[in-house]
Amino acid sequence: MNITYTFDLKDARRIEFKVSDQVGPARPSAVADLPQWTRLEYCKCSNCPLKASDSEHCPAAVEMLPVVAAFREEGAYQPVDVKVADERRTYQKETTLEEALRSLLGLKMAMSGCPVLSELKPMAVHHLPFATSDEFIMRSVSHYLLQQYFGKRHHQTPDWELKGLVERNQRLQLVNQALWQRIHSVCKGDSNLKALLNFFSMASSVSFSLESQLRKLESRMNGNSNGQ
Repeated sequence: MNITYTFDLKDARRIEFKVSDQVGPARPSAVADLPQWTRLEYCKCSNCPLKASDSEHCPAAVEMLPVVAAFREEGAYQPVDVKVADERRTYQKETTLEEALRSLLGLKMAMSGCPVLSELKPMAVHHLPFATSDEFIMRSVSHYLLQQYFGKRHHQTPDWELKGLVERNQRLQLVNQALWQRIHSVCKGDSNLKALLNFFSMASSVSFSLESQLRKLESRMNGNSNGQ
């Protein structure tokens, strides 16, 4: 999987990021140059299974670093033209920097090698840029139920009640909160922060209001566009 995000800003700057499923540790020559906020023990997630002896730096923070550095002084609501291209198709949208970064940072977090965020990797492989809250819920539930179906085929007990999905997103929320704290001290603008908060709110909707979200989707699938 290789995905390229190209940002065209109104001041004629063009910034490009590539995301691959071939993620490895930071090169030894580059470790010394990594900022303090990327160190594992800096605002470490309360549920992080890693130890400093195994990983000196947080994998998710290192993966997010180029994006945070590029947009650390930018406003969240400035317009930007974004093109997202992979081996299959190309998406393009004129949107706010915040929405574009939410999409990119979510992808980078999932592919970073973080043991907790890696639970999102199956969704990231089938990445949908600029997904709405409804699309996020639909994709999260669909992927989870498909995993349960495959598990059942291998004689595992399926979780049709989605309890594991709620628990997974509770784990993700702890990571999202810690990552937000990491970059809060280095961002003068609000684009990265608002992007993470938006991503955090989407994950929260799975944990705190999954049933109401499912009722809304059920209503729409039954032909009620108002979701009532």
